[in-house]
Amino acid sequence: MNLQSLFRDFNPSKFIVHCSLFTFVTLFALRLDGFIDWPYWAIFTPLWIWKAIASLGAAIGAIVWCRYPHYRLEGDSYTQFKAMLISLSLHLILLMFEVLACDKLTSGRYLWVLVFIPLIFGSVASVGACVWAVKHDRSFELELFLAVNALQFVSLPLKLDQFVYWNWEVVFVPMWIVICLSLVSVLYNIIFCGIMMRTPEISLQQKKAALNAAVGNICTVLPLLCFQVVICDKLEGELKFPYIVVFSPLLVSIFALIVLSFSAKGGNKWWFGIRKSFSQFLLSALPFLQEYGNISYHTDHSSAAQSVPLDASTSSVHLGDFEKHDKKNKGAKNDSMKPVVPIISIDMPD
Repeated sequence: MNLQSLFRDFNPSKFIVHCSLFTFVTLFALRLDGFIDWPYWAIFTPLWIWKAIASLGAAIGAIVWCRYPHYRLEGDSYTQFKAMLISLSLHLILLMFEVLACDKLTSGRYLWVLVFIPLIFGSVASVGACVWAVKHDRSFELELFLAVNALQFVSLPLKLDQFVYWNWEVVFVPMWIVICLSLVSVLYNIIFCGIMMRTPEISLQQKKAALNAAVGNICTVLPLLCFQVVICDKLEGELKFPYIVVFSPLLVSIFALIVLSFSAKGGNKWWFGIRKSFSQFLLSALPFLQEYGNISYHTDHSSAAQSVPLDASTSSVHLGDFEKHDKKNKGAKNDSMKPVVPIISIDMPD
C-alpha cells in the first residue's frame, strides 16, 4: 500500500459521484423488491446529496472567482472555471430530470416523455460540451455519457408510455451499440497490456499502468454487459429473480469505478475555490497527514516500512531538503568547533 500515490491520484469528484450512484441503485432495487417501503423522495437522497455538493462547490468557486480577481491569472484558471460552469449546468439538468422522475414515480401525473425532456436537451448540449473539452484538452466523461445515449433517452420513454410495443432488446439498441464499442476498447486494452508486459524496454511503472487500465476496463464493462442482458430478460418476464440480484452486475461495475477513483487523478481545481489539487489542499489543511503520506509499505524480505517522500506536487516536505538541512547543520557544527585563527597578510617577504 503506497499512501503517496493514494494522496496524489485520488479523484474526490468521481468518488462522490460513484458512491452516490452505488447507494441509489441499491436502495432503488430494494424498493422495487418491496424489502423497504420508503418514499421515492428518500430513495433519491444519494442523488440529492451529489447535486447539493456539486452546487455548493460551484457556488463557492464562483464567489472566490469574483472576489479575488488576481486568482484568474493562475495558469489555466479561465479554462478550468468554464469547465466547472459547464459541469454545473449538466448537473442542474440531471437534477431537473431526477425531480421529475421522482414525482412521476410518486404520483404518476404525466407522461415519461415529459420527464425525459431535460435529458434529451442535456444530450444535445453535451455534444457541444464534448467539442469544447476536446479543443481545450479537458476530460468529458459525463458529457460523453449524455451525448452517446441521446437515442436511448428517446426510445426508453416511448416504451414506458406504450407509444411503441417493441421488445426491450430493441428498446436498448442504443445501449447495445455503446457496450459493443466499449468491448472493442476492452479488447484493445488487453492486447496492448500483453504487448507491454512482453516488451523488456518498457519500465515497470508503464507496465503497471497498462495492467491497471486493462483490469479496470474488464471489471467495468463486462458486468455492465451482464446487467444489460439480465435486465432485458427481467423486463420481458422471462426471469423471476429479485431486482437486487438483477442489479448486482451493475453494482459490481459501479464498485469498480469507486475503486478506480483512487487512481483517476485529474479533477477541476476550482470546485470549492481551492485552486489546487485535492492532495495539496488536504495536506495543507491537515499537516499531520504529511507524516503518514511519506510512508509506503512493501511486502519484501525485510517487511519493514520504508520512508518515501511525497512529490513536489503533493507536499512541501522533501527528503532532499532534509538531507541538505542536515548537511548544513553538520557543516555549521564543524565550523563552530574549529579554532579561530587571525588572518595574517604578508605583503613582502623578509
